[in-house]
Amino acid sequence: MPRIRRLRAGDWQLLKAVRLEMLTDTPMAYGESVVAARRQTDTQWQERAAAMSGDDSITLVADLGVDGSKLCGLMRVVVKHPQAPEKPLQAMLISVYVAPAHRGLGLADQLLNESCKAAAEELGAGGIELGVHEENVRALAFYRRQGFETTGASRPYPQDASKLELVMERHLP
Repeated sequence: MPRIRRLRAGDWQLLKAVRLEMLTDTPMAYGESVVAARRQTDTQWQERAAAMSGDDSITLVADLGVDGSKLCGLMRVVVKHPQAPEKPLQAMLISVYVAPAHRGLGLADQLLNESCKAAAEELGAGGIELGVHEENVRALAFYRRQGFETTGASRPYPQDASKLELVMERHLP
């Protein structure tokens, strides 16, 4: 089973590789195109990795257990902005990915459990929200199995306004 750990700023080359893989594998799942990601400079990737491993962000990655080994999974949790004043602090789950060779083996479950735990314990969140493309049936089923429910809210999908991004949320202990 892959090792789950925090992304470090020095992991920028690993982050770049997995991000390009994510965007190629499931282009509809992310708000960025592979073309745009490929245009980024090494400095921009270094800044991105630093931001994703900073105080305002918890980015969990799965690797093969050896420092420098290829990343086979990633999930990021951030504090949601803006916050709904009538709700407990909300976190957002973004940039979710598990490499094809590791799907169906429980890695996504482990990453999500660790992400929810970190959101509650480290960010103080009482709930976690995410957006999922309306046609991503596999993701919708996974999140439902993990206790997420659709809220009834939706928004136009960033890369194709004719499609919807459904909002799902889960309460955290």
